[in-house]
Amino acid sequence: MSQTYDFDRYIDRTGKASYKWDQSEKLFGRADVLPLWVADMDFEPPKEVVDAIVARAKEGIYGYTIRTEGYYEAVAGWLSRRHGWTIRHEWVTSGPGIVPALSIAVQAFTEPGDKIILQSPVYYPFYDVIRMNDRIVVDNALILTDGQYRIDFELLERQAADGAKMLLLCSPHNPGGRVWKEEELRKIGEICQKHGVLVIADEIHHDLVFSGHKHVPYATLGPSFEQASITCIAPSKTFNLAGLQAASVIIPNAELRRKYNYLLKTLSLHMESYFGLTAVETSYKHGEEWLEQLLVYLEGNRDALLEYVEKHIPSVKAIKPEGTYMVWLDCRAISEDPQTLKKLMFEKAGVAFSEGSVFGTQGAGFLRVNLACRRELLLEALRLFSEAAAQEAAAKA
Repeated sequence: MSQTYDFDRYIDRTGKASYKWDQSEKLFGRADVLPLWVADMDFEPPKEVVDAIVARAKEGIYGYTIRTEGYYEAVAGWLSRRHGWTIRHEWVTSGPGIVPALSIAVQAFTEPGDKIILQSPVYYPFYDVIRMNDRIVVDNALILTDGQYRIDFELLERQAADGAKMLLLCSPHNPGGRVWKEEELRKIGEICQKHGVLVIADEIHHDLVFSGHKHVPYATLGPSFEQASITCIAPSKTFNLAGLQAASVIIPNAELRRKYNYLLKTLSLHMESYFGLTAVETSYKHGEEWLEQLLVYLEGNRDALLEYVEKHIPSVKAIKPEGTYMVWLDCRAISEDPQTLKKLMFEKAGVAFSEGSVFGTQGAGFLRVNLACRRELLLEALRLFSEAAAQEAAAKA
């Protein structure tokens, strides 16, 4: 039976050990900050998922858990229906989240001192899984042209030829909001295969793509792309399930899969999440109607933000996202100093967007806004920021 989901419904998340809502005083110096930073949503998942988790909890014994045939069918079915990617069940392994999977891949397929390419400004844990594993960050910095990020392929060619072993591909891109086109992905892959660079594709935002754009799974570009890559997905961003820590890692190459699974077991991370597997299977089997309604709402939030910024904060340039539920704001006309922008947000406006320099040095002077909240809250946060920015500008005049 069809049902309508109310994404404007207020859900109080305070006092529930929320990473997003219960740390404002600790992180930002005041408890009343509106948090639109870390990438989780303020929306309840599909009813079928909630009901399945409740039913699972009522079973009353929370023992060791295995992946079932239903799990594999759900993952494969979702990728086939939503993304046109036909996978084999044996390709699917797992991890307690995509960032842990990235870290395992770094350890399994590179050595300390190896060079690993990322494309800044980019999701900041990419830096951690490289540097904290004693590898070297090689920055294939994206080029911002006419309000859109583009890949520097000439630089990528030089970096790949210079001995890089791996590329961490963020697709769709966070925080820039790009949904990479097939020809862009193909050019990346041709360079990487030419020089023996393994591609690890973080495709966690693959379901969150706005109208007029289409996500292309990197591995679908052909057998050579498939065999020289690993793809990481999860329902955590799509259905707001991050706390259940269940990611799927798709590895078509049998030898790469063997090495990944060996290290997964070495680290004793091979056991599955009791509730996570239920959430994965249920969301992929029953969540499409909810997702379609979510995408309409998020696109409305995106357009409301773009309109508000253009009208009320003309010094700020919003980069229109093609996917994800993030918007990247160019605030360099206000300040390129991270501390100045933090003070403006936290102390003067009482809002918390993500400060851009954590995504790489290119991000200084930018802010990332999380759209996945009630529109009323989004517009209130923008109003507070707009007023604080206007007061700051008047004080400087």
